Amino acid sequence: MAKDKVEITVEIEKDHLDWITDNASEFTSSDNSKIMRILLDYAIQDVEAGDIFAPENMRCRHCG
Repeated sequence: MAKDKVEITVEIEKDHLDWITDNASEFTSSDNSKIMRILLDYAIQDVEAGDIFAPENMRCRHCG
């Protein structure tokens, strides 16, 4: 697979970063960027986009 990485800026909540960091240290020595690519690859390959973005699944634990 060709490598065509681009750099982006993403805002996440602190607990999101804590989860990424905790799991990165437990399961791999990769950096946070690699962890995000793993999560995105999983979503792309193994989960239907309709399931992720269905109204009943679109939620924010931080929104009131």
